[in-house]
Amino acid sequence: MIQLIYYALFLITLLYGLYFVVTGLLAFKKETPKVRAYRARTKFAVLIAARNESLVIGDLIKSLKEQNYPEDLYDIYALVNNCTDNTYEVAKKAGAKTLNVTVPVKSKGDVLKFAFKKLKKKDYDAYIVFDADNVVHPEFLKIMNNTYLSGYKVAQGRKDSKNMEDNWLSASYSLFYYIQNFFFNKARMNIDAAAAINGTGFMVAKSVIDEGFDPKTVTEDIELSIMCVLRGYKIAYIEEAITYDEQPTKFVDSWHQRSRWSKGIIECSRLYRRELLAKWIKDKDFSCIDKFMFSIAPYIQILGVILTGLLGLFYILGIELNDVFSYFFSLGFICFAIGYLVEVIINMFVSVYYKRDMYENLHGIFLFMLFMISWIPINAICLFKKDLKWVEISHNRKANLDVLVNENN
Repeated sequence: MIQLIYYALFLITLLYGLYFVVTGLLAFKKETPKVRAYRARTKFAVLIAARNESLVIGDLIKSLKEQNYPEDLYDIYALVNNCTDNTYEVAKKAGAKTLNVTVPVKSKGDVLKFAFKKLKKKDYDAYIVFDADNVVHPEFLKIMNNTYLSGYKVAQGRKDSKNMEDNWLSASYSLFYYIQNFFFNKARMNIDAAAAINGTGFMVAKSVIDEGFDPKTVTEDIELSIMCVLRGYKIAYIEEAITYDEQPTKFVDSWHQRSRWSKGIIECSRLYRRELLAKWIKDKDFSCIDKFMFSIAPYIQILGVILTGLLGLFYILGIELNDVFSYFFSLGFICFAIGYLVEVIINMFVSVYYKRDMYENLHGIFLFMLFMISWIPINAICLFKKDLKWVEISHNRKANLDVLVNENN
C-alpha cells in the first residue's frame, strides 16, 4: 500500500514538473508581434496603493510625471490607507491626486476595490496599478497605450528590480521574477495564452473591472488573473513595459511576504480550482488548466517533500523501487549536484538575458536554491493556517532611474 501511494505521488509530481518544463521551453519559440504602435489616445488612471510609504512614493510619482505620454491622458492617484507617517503630504506635493481609503483594509485588494468604486463614473479607459516602492520606465504608459489599442484588456509589464545587488536575498528575488518573466509569462505570450498578473505594473481595462471586482483573498493579483481567464480575457505580457520593484533584504520580511503569497495561492485554489477545471473541460481553454496548475503549486511542493521522505523510509527498510526518481535519489549527492548545477545555469541565463551584471549577483545565483527551499516550511504552515495577519514591510531604497533604464538598453 505504501509503495502504491509512493507511485501515485511520483506520477503526480512527475507530470506536474514536466508540464512546466515543456511550457517553459515555449519561451524560446519565435515570437510573432502582437502589439502595434498607435498614437496616444488611451486615458489611464494610475493607482498607487500606499501605506506608510513616504520615503519612496515621491520617486515613483516623479517617474510617472516624466512619462513619454501626454499629461492630459493620465491621472496619478495615491490610495492612502492606514498611514501613520506623512505619505499623504509627500504624494500630494509630488503631484499626485489623493484618495483617502475610508473602509477597513485587510489587503491591497480592499484598497483597489475602494478606488475602483470611487472612479467608476470617471471617463478612464483603463487602470494601471503600481506599488509605492516602484519606479517606472519612461515608456511604460506609451507601451500600455499600444497594448490596449491592440485589443488587450489586461496586460502585465515586466517586473524588474531596483536593488538586485543589495544582498543574496534581493538577488534571489530578482532571479525569481526573471524566471517567471521569461519561462512563464513570455512563454504564454508566445502561444497567445494568458500570462499572470504579478502584483504591480499591470494594466486592466475599466470595462473589465466594471463587470465586477470583489477579491476575497490576500493575493488580489492572482485572483484577478483567474477572474480574467474565467471571463475569457487573455492577459498579455509586455516585456518592454518595465517596473522596477524594491526587493526585501531581510529574511524576516521575506518570510512574511512569501507567507502572504502562499496563503493567497492556497485560498485561490480552494475558491476557483473547480470552476477553472469546469471551464477547461467545457471550452477547452488552455489558460484555465494553466491557472489551475499554477494554483496548486504549494500542494505539489509539499507532495514532493512527502515523496522524498517516503524514499528515505524505503531506503532504510531496504525496499527497492524501479523508477527514475528513486534511481536519482539513490545517487545522493550526485543527484543534488546535477540539480543544483542546472539551477545555477538557468540563473546565469536569465541574468544575462535581462542585462544584469552576473558577477555582482553571484551570491544570489549560488544561494537561490536556499531561497526556494525556505519556501517549503512556508507552504506547510500556510496549508493549515486559517488566518494570516498582514505585516507591514518597510521600503526605503532609493534608485537612479536613468541608471536602471540604461542597464536595460
